Amino acid sequence: MKVDAVVLDIDGVLVDVADSYRRAIVESVDRVYGDTIEKAAIQRFKDAGGFNNDWELTYAAALLVLARRESAVSDVAAFTDAVAERGGGLDAAEAVVRDLLDEPAAERVFDDWDPERLRDVFQALYLGSELYRDLEGGEPPFDAPGYINDEPLLLDEATLSDLRERFAVGVVTGRPAAEADIALERVGLDLPDEHRFTMDDWEEGKPHPTALVTLGERFDAERIAFVGDTLDDVETAVNADAADDDRVYYGVGVLTGGLTGEAGRRAFAAAGASAVVESVTDLPDLLESA
Repeated sequence: MKVDAVVLDIDGVLVDVADSYRRAIVESVDRVYGDTIEKAAIQRFKDAGGFNNDWELTYAAALLVLARRESAVSDVAAFTDAVAERGGGLDAAEAVVRDLLDEPAAERVFDDWDPERLRDVFQALYLGSELYRDLEGGEPPFDAPGYINDEPLLLDEATLSDLRERFAVGVVTGRPAAEADIALERVGLDLPDEHRFTMDDWEEGKPHPTALVTLGERFDAERIAFVGDTLDDVETAVNADAADDDRVYYGVGVLTGGLTGEAGRRAFAAAGASAVVESVTDLPDLLESA
């Protein structure tokens, strides 16, 4: 694959978030409602689309837990399939709950649903007490060590050096800027602000192509590979390729997030991936300079 720019996602590509963000999703819902989803169910929400923001995925998981109290709703697959059919994302999850329940039951669910509290608990679990005070600007709801400290690096120094020597390198991530800074510093990827997009830099989020197309323009690149661990990441590249007549965009799926094995490869291929690799360390062998 010949390219002149490589754009990387962070979660599941540069750092492993199985015991950080994903753990925080499960435990936030449990702390607030005394019940939760299995960690494996998180991937079903991701595959439904529109859940690049893990806060919103947490809110949707809480809706499912609350809906279970009102009816026989228990099948995560059926719930997330219905969310996918409505286009994915939190708005779709809210609509599915209203479809599944009668009006009084749905109103009880939404009366009990507290996204603000869920976000606060999530941030306390993920950041830990010290970082919570620094980034959230107040006292955490409880003391925690911070799951952000449990993120193994997936990108090694040799791979990063190879990529930077041969290509323009950028980042598109759903993380808030401050949390992106922490991960990028840990992997040693120092980028100017104009070569990255975080949650704070654009409203649409993945799979909208704006951020990726903008980076393609800023790099004055002709061929761009976007490397991510979710179907939304691949669809971002597909959408960018459709939106930008001046450049070619390739979506490259990595199997170090929730999608793994042959099933993961098939899912990426169905979403339009140009290539699938086991991890980000395989990129130097996949990519050639254009």
